[in-house]
Amino acid sequence: MTTVRYADVEVGTELPEQTYPVRRADLVRYAGASGDFNPIHWSDRVAREVGLPGVIAHGMFTMAQAGRLITDWVGDPGAVVEYGVRFSAPVVVPDDEQGTEIVVGGTVTKKLDDNQVVVAITARSAGTRVLARSTAVVRLA
Repeated sequence: MTTVRYADVEVGTELPEQTYPVRRADLVRYAGASGDFNPIHWSDRVAREVGLPGVIAHGMFTMAQAGRLITDWVGDPGAVVEYGVRFSAPVVVPDDEQGTEIVVGGTVTKKLDDNQVVVAITARSAGTRVLARSTAVVRLA
């Protein structure tokens, strides 16, 4: 059940920004869960051979991290009615203990009928916007 009430949200309401760490081990776990073992997600050599700056996070992994902002805010993954993104830059993950981070924020841009709101989502890694046109429609209490 959602914990955010429609009456308590206005256009312009900002969701608390979240930072999600990403390390190579996270990519290995995601590859195992998703079945996506493309070597650009674990081999620097292959990533560079195809023109990437290094190993990159899976696009769907990046999308899922951004989606966590919404589900953590609303308290109920089932409240997400629609969710879509456009990938604008890769999340490069160095081969060290620190890895990188995905910083995600959001703003309510529209109130709809049926207790639904539209949230515009921003996601950055290493100062670069990694998702564009990212929005979620969420049904609130």
